[in-house]
Amino acid sequence: MGRRNKRRLDFSLTIVIIFLFQILCFSQIVISGSVKDEKDNVFSVSVILKDSLSKFIIEYTYSDNDGNYQLKINKSGKFNMLFASLGYQSKTVPIVISPNQDNLEIDVILIEKSMDLDEVIILAERPIRVQNDTITFKSKYFTDGTEQTVEDLLRRIPGLQIDSEGTIKVGNQEIEKLMVDGDDLFERGYKLLSKNMPAYPIEEVEVLKNYSNNRLLKGVEDSEKVALNLKLDEKSKRIWFGNIEAGHGNDGFYELKTNLMNFGKKNKYYFLTNFNSTGYDATGDINQLIRPIRYNEPASIGGNQQVRDLVSLAPPQLNFKRRRTNFNNAELVSLNAIFNPTEKLKIKTLGFFNADETDFFQTNVQNVTLNDVNFTNTENFQLKNRKLVGFGKLDFVYDFSKTEMLESTTKYNSGNFDDDSNLLFNGISTREDLSHTNTLFDQKLSYSNKFKEKKVFLLTGRFIDETTPQTYRLNQFFYEDLFPNQSADNVRQISNNKMQYIGVNAHLLDRKANDDLFEVQVWNELRIDHLQTSLELLEDDVVSNRPDGYQNQTSYTVNDLYLKSKYRYSINDFAIIGQVNFHQLFNRLEIANTSESESPFFINPILSLDWKINDKNKLRSAYSYNRTNAKILDVYSNFVLTGFRPFNRGTGEFNQLDATSLTFNYELGNWSSRFFANTFVLYSQNHDFFSTNTFIDQNFTQSSKILIQDREFISINTKVDYYLKFISSNIKLDLSYSQSEFKNIVNDSDLRQVESTTIGYGLELRSGFTGWFNYHLGTKWTNNEIRTTIQNSFTDNVSFLDLTFILNKRFNIQMESERYEFGNINQDNVYYFADLEAQYKLKKDKWTLGLSGKNLFNTRQFRNFNISDIGSTTTTYRLLPRYVLLKALYRF
Repeated sequence: MGRRNKRRLDFSLTIVIIFLFQILCFSQIVISGSVKDEKDNVFSVSVILKDSLSKFIIEYTYSDNDGNYQLKINKSGKFNMLFASLGYQSKTVPIVISPNQDNLEIDVILIEKSMDLDEVIILAERPIRVQNDTITFKSKYFTDGTEQTVEDLLRRIPGLQIDSEGTIKVGNQEIEKLMVDGDDLFERGYKLLSKNMPAYPIEEVEVLKNYSNNRLLKGVEDSEKVALNLKLDEKSKRIWFGNIEAGHGNDGFYELKTNLMNFGKKNKYYFLTNFNSTGYDATGDINQLIRPIRYNEPASIGGNQQVRDLVSLAPPQLNFKRRRTNFNNAELVSLNAIFNPTEKLKIKTLGFFNADETDFFQTNVQNVTLNDVNFTNTENFQLKNRKLVGFGKLDFVYDFSKTEMLESTTKYNSGNFDDDSNLLFNGISTREDLSHTNTLFDQKLSYSNKFKEKKVFLLTGRFIDETTPQTYRLNQFFYEDLFPNQSADNVRQISNNKMQYIGVNAHLLDRKANDDLFEVQVWNELRIDHLQTSLELLEDDVVSNRPDGYQNQTSYTVNDLYLKSKYRYSINDFAIIGQVNFHQLFNRLEIANTSESESPFFINPILSLDWKINDKNKLRSAYSYNRTNAKILDVYSNFVLTGFRPFNRGTGEFNQLDATSLTFNYELGNWSSRFFANTFVLYSQNHDFFSTNTFIDQNFTQSSKILIQDREFISINTKVDYYLKFISSNIKLDLSYSQSEFKNIVNDSDLRQVESTTIGYGLELRSGFTGWFNYHLGTKWTNNEIRTTIQNSFTDNVSFLDLTFILNKRFNIQMESERYEFGNINQDNVYYFADLEAQYKLKKDKWTLGLSGKNLFNTRQFRNFNISDIGSTTTTYRLLPRYVLLKALYRF
């Protein structure tokens, strides 16, 4: 990129910071006064400050119990103040504010307006309406006509936060789902809707607090979930609409997206296609549909049951935008619909097909530093992943009555993957090939009966069948020291990991008259795993040996008979929650020709405290003692090759692990307040845990799982969110601290204690101006330290500055810039990125032209530093080059 471009960015950042400083220093103007009626009564009145044409809301508030109000703004000019209340004539007061003015006092008397209740009831429309657990925002009061997608609209709703990846949060809590007129299509895959659906048909946005996924549990279960509902205007219902967007740029970069939808009263349709080579991974959103995460959700059995791959050639998780390293060629088609053939029956269908070919480039320099072993490994590889995935989902919801319903969910997933890497390991040219498939069938059936006003009975059954066969081939033989005197020049491993799961759960919830809640659950889960692996040493294509100790034939059966009893005892705003979980396990382990069984019984107790001190202070704490059963990948007995260097094996025997945890959570304010702070503390102690006994050689490693006692972990996280009204901006502070202990054995050493500490601190500032300019800037430092027989540490910093310019109703520009700085890298440890998006509307809600530029500084590689208990690794990634797309969007 060159130092000249870096100096330009630093200069630009300086100009922006000076500009923002001037904004911060702009004197604020206080508008205050009182609102009464002719009889000197006081009441709650909405006070709205609009521009001189009364098109946009600048600021708003409500008068207090004494009839007083106060507004603070940092603008000058001509405005209109609107005073409105039900039963009174609205009053508009024109005002003029000069730049050097400090305050303005306006007292208003409203005139009562008679209403004939037998004929017409006149309701004053408010931008925000609160009714029980629903907060409704009228879209027209929070938009300026430049919003293109639902995501753009939601960014303007007070209290909603959307990060760079599209995750939507209310306060600090991610939403459960995003519905359209009360119907949900995508569950946790809501980003497909928010990023693509046009914003103009949305009339209202509803925030649903204490949301229940099962309508019969509303007001019965203890729920803190939050969901959003988009209410369409009448002219956008029962019609087909959508968009098509195409873009083409230099070096063959392209994208093509289409959306077609129809939201009727009985039937709803949403069709989506996405073809691109710009690094965007649409399946990252859709994967949430296959296994949506549900914690402590009634009728959610089996959600954590899946098969893990033994070998993976997938790119690693990176601490920056993955699209910068994702050389892809993605093709996605998604077809989704909701049908209501009768008033009692609802059918949901979802299907998607995804084909993708991605490339990933990486260079590693690993320095291993131990008492008896010191060496350096270099790995330079190009990874290519090819996949073809088809997924289908069918939901049936049948309402027998208002208090009784049946739900059925059927899923089927089929994936074919072909991965290979061209690897240069310590100067030796090597090729890895991995062919694998995934087949999943998942059937869930749930019956709900609200047999009394506050009593609900749930009966749920689920069956899962999943298979993941793999064939891994390595065209070099690095294991002469491990297998001496072998005539082999390449290696192959064939494996098959499959699982069957059957679960049945009966759940009773009983909400008492005094608001106490009693729950009892009885369920039985049966999981059967079969793991087969075979390591073959080959000379050319002929098998020369299948070494002992590297073949697995394991069957593992776990039958868990479970009883859960929970009671929430409430005293005003204070609650004590006691929970006791009883487990009777029937385990069976078959390894080759041997078989053994066990029947352990254990109890897991949980005690929680929940104290709502007042509307703005909440305190929660919980203590739990938990025993967990070992999984299939913990108990197999012989070694498995999990990459071109590591061999791993389990314990070969039954194990249950005990742990104690203590949590503490304090909230000050709430998501809709100007000030909101949240502190969460977690302390856990593993009384026994799985560690490793590892032998490290330059060409390979061998790790065996071992059972070790006593490990501690503590994590503290504090987030502070404050709205600076005088500059219409939110400031956020993020502080985190974690410390963990770990014990292991390396190269026949004594038991080593590994201590890891991570400290993070960050600051963000995001504006909420109603004018032509907005900004979002922030910075975060992360310090990592590991202590064993050696000590290693480093500090990274990530900063960003995003600018939005809405020059007029037709033309807007968004600019994003990032700066990364990595510790413990002697040179080239600072990296800059800049992206640009510009849009021009040729015709409102129809044609839009766009310009998209990514990696404008043309940064071609990215290097970071990581530490572990055996040394350090410096990794260099190849990045997508600079590209510019010319785009056209047509909405219909």
